[in-house]
Amino acid sequence: MRPHYERRPDEEPLAPPAQHAPWLDEQLFGRRMVFLRGPIEIEMAARAAATLLALDAAGPEPISVHMSADQGSLAAVWTLVDAIESLQAPVHATAVGEVSGAALGVFCAAAERAAFAHARFRLAEPKVSSPGGTADQVVAEAGRYLRDLEDLILRIAAATGQPRSRVEDDLSAAKVLTAAEAVDYGLIASIVKR
Repeated sequence: MRPHYERRPDEEPLAPPAQHAPWLDEQLFGRRMVFLRGPIEIEMAARAAATLLALDAAGPEPISVHMSADQGSLAAVWTLVDAIESLQAPVHATAVGEVSGAALGVFCAAAERAAFAHARFRLAEPKVSSPGGTADQVVAEAGRYLRDLEDLILRIAAATGQPRSRVEDDLSAAKVLTAAEAVDYGLIASIVKR
């Protein structure tokens, strides 16, 4: 019998499992699909980047990335963005749940973007992880975070056609967009229908 652990009220909720069942991964790979769910962290980003590169090597047909990804680390997001930008095959991203924070960088790297009708987009600044260490290390990490945040703002602005200042304000306010509002914002081109 597995022990039962209760979460304290002040603890973060547990993240969903990072991996799919092997049979599902095979089905997704065969259909040139990658599914990203949960926070985009280094291990997930490395696995997804490897899958994208393998699909690209298999042929030039579009690769579908389905996302229900919240937050994550900016370093992991840039790993995936760099992989997407190195591909010959176009990437089509579809939001199937909420896409927020740093994960928006991956979503905006896609050549085509769409969403399911009930998907949501939370334009929010990525969370800062406390690096600890010496004062110099903390200052260096803060500088990296600000550079990465600026890159995220510029990527969202370029993808949506919105002014940089508006994207920055919306990230600061943690603005939430419905799928229909995301079309008006320029974040997606269409809402998936039957």
